[in-house]
Amino acid sequence: MMDDLDLTRRDGLPDALKALLEDYPRSGWQQHANFAGLVEFWLDRHLMFRRLCEMLRTDSEAGVDGNIDPQMLAARVSRFGGMLVQQLHGHHQIEDMHYFPVLSRKDTRLERGFDILDRDHHALDGLLNRFTEGANGLIQRKTEPGAFREEVVAFEGFLLRHLEDEEDLIVPVILKHGADGIH
Repeated sequence: MMDDLDLTRRDGLPDALKALLEDYPRSGWQQHANFAGLVEFWLDRHLMFRRLCEMLRTDSEAGVDGNIDPQMLAARVSRFGGMLVQQLHGHHQIEDMHYFPVLSRKDTRLERGFDILDRDHHALDGLLNRFTEGANGLIQRKTEPGAFREEVVAFEGFLLRHLEDEEDLIVPVILKHGADGIH
């Protein structure tokens, strides 16, 4: 059954793991008293990851269309791709070592969800390695922009799935219980 929840196969978390999301829907997050601070910061980090992926996808599309100088494309992929990889690794490390254990104790019904998110991080490590190889290939001009674009699109899809699922699980826990003891 866990294979159905593999990051590369699932289309969301099981309903049982979204129990708190019903009480704390996305539409009300920003108005909640516990939104400012940790939740807001954490969602901003996720927004940065989304924007970096979008930027890399847009740049690679410009490379495919011949609308960006190859040297400029390589420089942007080096800068923003490196930022994406480094920041994601650090973000996931903090979540795995601190946030997930603390948050899973706040609502034990969701422990399985945190296990899934931890597995996602291991899957994303492999996907990040593949992404890095593709980026390095483009930078060294061993890979065409179209091949790199496909890599970005694939990675972005898995990352977006993970970010959405993570938000659906974690934000309601923090909104309900507050950020005390989490930072």
